[in-house]
Amino acid sequence: MGMSFGRTLPDPLMMPHITGFVTPSRWSASGGWPPASLAEGAATPMPRDARPDWDTYFMTLARHVAQRSNCCRRQVGAVIVREKALVSTGYNGTPFGVKNCFEGGCARCNSDAPPGQSYDTCICVHAEENAIALAARHGAVTDGGTLFSTLRPCFGCAKEMVQAGIREAVFEIDMGYPPALEIVYKDLIAQSGLVLRQFRVPK
Repeated sequence: MGMSFGRTLPDPLMMPHITGFVTPSRWSASGGWPPASLAEGAATPMPRDARPDWDTYFMTLARHVAQRSNCCRRQVGAVIVREKALVSTGYNGTPFGVKNCFEGGCARCNSDAPPGQSYDTCICVHAEENAIALAARHGAVTDGGTLFSTLRPCFGCAKEMVQAGIREAVFEIDMGYPPALEIVYKDLIAQSGLVLRQFRVPK
């Protein structure tokens, strides 16, 4: 049977999976689709004063990305942005091809190791590391970008961001480190020029 390119509308009753379908009764007299504002289920523009600012917009994306984390201890999400456009996303979890953390893939996370200790034996990849690695894997440019993370990046991730050309890191939840590590952490930030700031909910 040949394909028809006429303007006959499909029967909406035969397409129950489509919501907001414009029925024949709404097909305009001129033979075209009605304006988007008249279509059933059309999105209503958000009031200007209710639109999220850019920080909120991208941090919200990072929170959603964190929901994909397979770590049984902490779920973290990160997104890399350049010129207000999304470059890459990442969440913490075991490497490709390795059993998920919550399925026993990481012995350290599934042990009773105290928080902040025994990271040398943790095989999980941090959210920031994943975002940077996946950008490189797919040939996306990170130089001059901004990284949004739901958790303050660790010292290792901060070094990787510097090497990847990330110019700014915005984090939501702060995480303290031992005094000696805080000293070298702050020294790295100062010397590299990486801007590190905490996300604040707009008033």
